[in-house]
Amino acid sequence: MKPVGAITRGTTNPNRLRRVDNYVAYRCGDLLRRAADPLVIDLGYGATPVTAVELRSRLAVAVRSDVTVVGLEIDPVRVAAAQPHAEPPHLQFRRGGFELAGLRPVVVRAFNVLRQYAEDEVAAAWSAMTATGAVLVEGTCDELGRIATWTVVEAGEPTTLTFSARLSDLDHPATFAERLPKALIHHNVPGAPVHTLLQALGRAWETEATPFGPRQRWVATCRRMRAEGWPVLDGPARWRLGELTVPYAVSSSSPSTERRV
Repeated sequence: MKPVGAITRGTTNPNRLRRVDNYVAYRCGDLLRRAADPLVIDLGYGATPVTAVELRSRLAVAVRSDVTVVGLEIDPVRVAAAQPHAEPPHLQFRRGGFELAGLRPVVVRAFNVLRQYAEDEVAAAWSAMTATGAVLVEGTCDELGRIATWTVVEAGEPTTLTFSARLSDLDHPATFAERLPKALIHHNVPGAPVHTLLQALGRAWETEATPFGPRQRWVATCRRMRAEGWPVLDGPARWRLGELTVPYAVSSSSPSTERRV
């Protein structure tokens, strides 16, 4: 099966995807526990396989010991270089792209991949990666994983949008604008829903200045967003990790029709 996609830059760092790994365990853990074949694909792991190695290790501890992670890369040189790190059957590296090498995973993680594609290619990639029923977690982060955003996509449709930050390094939520998923980053302009959302998040952060530290400030920010009618999901346990998740529709359609739940 011919891989679908293009070779990307491949930049990666240890622990860069720790935040999204933990979210995958939280959001998709029950799906993997129930699965007869708990297969996860790390699509586009990059120049080194460290993120796939870390994903396998974290899911084995947090979800189930027999979870299998397959790292897919289009570049055959990267696939060959990753083989010394493989631990069959639970950690493998293969050549593949958006067609997922013909595999049928429960979960696909694709991070810092679609950011390097044109926006008009995103929908087709989402559809391809979820065609067999997989849940896709797709997003982008900075080089050290301190700031990240991601979407959960099911059956080709985005369902949620998550902002995540190492709170000790967060100066202002406006920083998220630089790391929005490809489907949203060019829409962060006045009057657009995602811009309205980020502006509201920024105002809440500014209002909730507190002497008790960034974690308490972020939790208070999440509470304020919810009190103002934004449909903030999850609760303090996730907020304390530096996360805020909303329905994706809030970022892509009129807030007046989507905010209150």
